[in-house]
Amino acid sequence: MKRLLIILLLSPLLTIAQKKTLMVEGAYPNLYLSHTSAAKENYYSIGRLYNISPKDIAPFNKLALEKGLTLNQVIKVPLTTTNFSQANDAAADESLVPVYYTVKEKEGLYHIATTYNNLPVATLKQWNNIKGDAVGKGSKLIVGYLKVKTALSALSGQAKIVAPVSVTVAPTPSPVKETVKPTVAAEPVPVVKNPVKEKTIVPAPVKENVPAVVVAEPVKKETTPAVKTNAATASTAGRSFNKAYFKPDYDKQTKQSSIVTENGNAATFKSTSGWEDGKYYCLHNTATPGTIVKITNTTTGKTVYAKVLDVIPAIRQNNDLLIRISNAAAEELGAGENKFDCTLEYSK
Repeated sequence: MKRLLIILLLSPLLTIAQKKTLMVEGAYPNLYLSHTSAAKENYYSIGRLYNISPKDIAPFNKLALEKGLTLNQVIKVPLTTTNFSQANDAAADESLVPVYYTVKEKEGLYHIATTYNNLPVATLKQWNNIKGDAVGKGSKLIVGYLKVKTALSALSGQAKIVAPVSVTVAPTPSPVKETVKPTVAAEPVPVVKNPVKEKTIVPAPVKENVPAVVVAEPVKKETTPAVKTNAATASTAGRSFNKAYFKPDYDKQTKQSSIVTENGNAATFKSTSGWEDGKYYCLHNTATPGTIVKITNTTTGKTVYAKVLDVIPAIRQNNDLLIRISNAAAEELGAGENKFDCTLEYSK
């Protein structure tokens, strides 16, 4: 009865709140939602709406809790571990309401994912039903969920059932079965024929569309992939996979478009992708995400094809760079751990 009375008293305000689309603002870790106060609203009613303590709202806005709010006052509602989730961890009495971000010009999924708490790109794609690598300017993407109390917040009317998040780490191969001598009499155990020659399944890297991290300083050359399997050790020497995995896509993109040619310095970043499947990736400031770039090492004459993930981070160490490529691509080009000269070709 008491809960029903509270809902009835708040129903005029709740109807308005139900129409609100939650748009994230700020930079991690200081993310927040903007709220315009309505008649008779205070820190406590807003706190119930967004599932956060009034004592957290006032100082976040550099305001005094005891002074209250004025009509149409815009305040920032902080997103904290209490009311913001990127892991589908709502309690039984909570609902998950989508929190959106508006994509800016030339902004890629990798940049958005790293800006919002290093959210895996695969998760970002899953939440927004994205199949490719590029998103258009002005698109609204879900970057997390507001956790609200179902019985106390009208925003629960916008709740969404969130499927379990895809795991982004590469699967671990099955352990090798050891032959154990039985200590008691037992039924004969079927013998596995040619266990050594049994084909080992090489798991495809899950996070194929994004490097693990981008480093500012030169990185050490990796001679083995991050996912260590028996097949991985053998494949890095023989390179039995298709070294030009993205070449067919490059041919399609350049068939009816003019080709841009650029020359400059290249550097690397660490990535688990490319070591076993030849899928190379890069960061470039001009080509749009999803573009395939033909990269040639001017010293060795070797060439690879890499897909653009995003722009190069705007930090001092990247000022003279034309491109950053995955370390697997750099090894294929015969480049060392330092910067090297290269030529780029891609569709305009």
